[in-house]
Amino acid sequence: MLGALILQSKYVNSATPAHCSTHWLTNGAHPPRLVAHHASNMAVNLTDLSLPQLEGLKGQLDQEVEFLTSSISQLKVAQNKFVEAKDSLNVLNSNNKGKELLVPLTSSMYVPGTLNDVEYVLVDVGTGYYVEKNVDDSKAFFKRKIDFLTKQIEKIQPALQEKHAMKQAVIEVMNMKIQQLQQSQQASQMVGSTKA
Repeated sequence: MLGALILQSKYVNSATPAHCSTHWLTNGAHPPRLVAHHASNMAVNLTDLSLPQLEGLKGQLDQEVEFLTSSISQLKVAQNKFVEAKDSLNVLNSNNKGKELLVPLTSSMYVPGTLNDVEYVLVDVGTGYYVEKNVDDSKAFFKRKIDFLTKQIEKIQPALQEKHAMKQAVIEVMNMKIQQLQQSQQASQMVGSTKA
């Protein structure tokens, strides 16, 4: 139950009850401690967890960091496509009317063509639908999409930073517990060798 309390986060959906939440506590001298609060005001410190529970928590945090990193990467790829589309509209001016160009049929197949209409374009608005728009409206459309994706990336970035910090705190507590375990084993070996 202790491990389940700690896994709740405001950024990632989990099976943990909604009445549980996590908070970071810092005292300046030591690394931040992740504390889980339950509805009954029960707090669980990371140092109170066993090594297997910490390993499970670290595994969950690894998955969440990987998911958030992948999400940001996918959003940036989509954002770059909109930026490229918006920038490509700059060549649509009266100076380029009638010029020859290569028209992409697929990502690797192009056919020759001539630029006849420099005032209107077909914009892919998603799910296979295209809308004819003038160049200025198309630029505004792409700008809205770029701004939306930027806001989404900015929303995810703090969650990713929080998960990295949580993971680092878990690793530090794990290392501390491993060192304590090794020291106690060495001490018990020394006691055992002095009796022999």
